[in-house]
Amino acid sequence: MIDDTTVLPGDPSPESKSTVAEVADAVKGAAHTIGDAIATGRKPGMPLSILSNVAREAPLGSLLIAFLLGMAFARRR
Repeated sequence: MIDDTTVLPGDPSPESKSTVAEVADAVKGAAHTIGDAIATGRKPGMPLSILSNVAREAPLGSLLIAFLLGMAFARRR
């Protein structure tokens, strides 16, 4: 017979549910913080804005050379 205090195999305990909720809240907070940082970086004059403008205006040949140079340096390490 199963009563209210019996814990079945595979059933999470109340403590683990609160732990899962805490982890979920922490992940949501981290995602929100990262999203805010990216939004701030995309404002005009900020580094992500400058990088996206350079990438948008650069010819494909220059991007290919930069990619190949990056691969050459990465393989040396």
